Amino acid sequence: MKFDIAVIGGGIVGAATFYKLQKKNPNLKIALFEKENLLADHQTGHNSGVIHSGLYYKPGSLKAKNCIEGRHELVAFAKEYGIAHDVCGKVVVATDPSELPNLEKVFRTGQENKIEGIERINADQVKEIEPFVESIGGIWVPVTGIIDFRGATAKMVELALAIQPESKLYLGHEVTAIEKGELSSTIVTNKGNFEAEYLVFCAGLQADRMAKKDGVNLKEKVVGFRGDYYELTEQAKHKVKNLIYPVPNPDFPFLGVHFTRMTDGEIECGPNAVFTFKREGYGKTDFSLRDTVDALTYGGTWKLFFNNMSFGINEYRRAFSKKLFLKTLQRMIPSLTMDDIHPGRAGVRALLLAQDGDTRDDFRIEYHGKSIHVLNAPSPAATASLAIGNYIAEEAEKHFSLK
Repeated sequence: MKFDIAVIGGGIVGAATFYKLQKKNPNLKIALFEKENLLADHQTGHNSGVIHSGLYYKPGSLKAKNCIEGRHELVAFAKEYGIAHDVCGKVVVATDPSELPNLEKVFRTGQENKIEGIERINADQVKEIEPFVESIGGIWVPVTGIIDFRGATAKMVELALAIQPESKLYLGHEVTAIEKGELSSTIVTNKGNFEAEYLVFCAGLQADRMAKKDGVNLKEKVVGFRGDYYELTEQAKHKVKNLIYPVPNPDFPFLGVHFTRMTDGEIECGPNAVFTFKREGYGKTDFSLRDTVDALTYGGTWKLFFNNMSFGINEYRRAFSKKLFLKTLQRMIPSLTMDDIHPGRAGVRALLLAQDGDTRDDFRIEYHGKSIHVLNAPSPAATASLAIGNYIAEEAEKHFSLK
C-alpha cells in the first residue's frame, strides 16, 4: 500500500498525468485513485467530445500552448491505439453583422496561434460545407475533430499499468483526508489508507476541496455550471455534417450553443450554461446543500451573477424551455423544427472562480510541498490532457527530485 507517487482523480487529465509520469519514470510505483467506479465519469465523460483546435485562446497562454500541443499528440495517440475519432473540421459562423468584429478577432487569434489551414470563408463557402446553415460568413477550421474521450482515458491508464506491474488503479476509492508525515503522506480513503511520498491532484470539480485537504490556502472556489444538450432526431440528422459553432461572445465565458457530430453518429446541440446547485448533478433539479452553500457564500459567485445578469437569465430560461433552445439553434439552421430535437444528456463544467467573479483564468497548476495541484483545467483540458500530463511529469522531475 506504499507508492512513490499518488495521482488523485481519474478523469482524462489524471489519466494522462498517470500515464506520462509512469512513462517518464518506469521504475516508480504510482497509484491512481478515482472515487467513482468508472474512469472519466464526470467532466471528461459528459463533455461534447470535441478535439479543439486552439482557435480561441490567448496567444502565449497555457491554454493555447497546451491545447495545440495536446491536439497533435491526442490525434497521434488515437491513431496509434484505435480510439474512435475523426478530424472532420468545423465552421464558426456569423449570422448577424454585429458579430463580424468578433469573428475577425477570433480569426486573428487563430492566425497568431498558427492554427493550420484556417480560412475566412463567405456565406456560399459555408453552405458548401454545411448546406443547411444560413450565415453571412465564417471561419473554416480543418483541424478540429471529435473523439471518444472515455476510450482515450481508459487506454492511457491501461498503458501506464502495463509499464509497471506494481502500479495500481483504485476505482471506487474516495479520498477523504490527507495526513502529512515527515517523509510521506497518508491518503485516507473510504476503503483504507495508502501511503505515497508525492501527490498529484487532478480532481476537477472537487479541485478546491482536495487542495484544502492538502493544506493549500486557496482563496478562490470552484463553481459548477451545468450544460444541457439536445439531440437531433433521425429525420433531422442530415442537416448537420460535422461541427457548427456560433461566434463566441467575448463578454461571456462559454462558447455558445453549437452542433457536434459525435463519434457514434449522433448529433448533439448545446450546451447552454447555467449555475448548478450540485457540482456533480446532471439533472435540472439536482441539489446539494453543501455545494449550494459553498457557492452562494462566496463573493465571487455573486459578482459573476451581477456581471452577467442578462446572460444568466437567458441561459436559465433556455434550460427550461425547448422552444427557446430551438430558437437559439435556428439562428444558424433556420429550418429546424420542434420535432427535429429531443432532450439529451447534460454535463457540468468546473470553473475556478476569481474573487472578482472573473472566469477567464488560464489553466492553473500550483505546488505545495510534495504535492502538485491542477486547480483549474476547464475546456480545452481534455484536448490538452497529454500536453498537461507532459508538463506535470517534467515539473514533478524538478519539484520532486525524481530518480
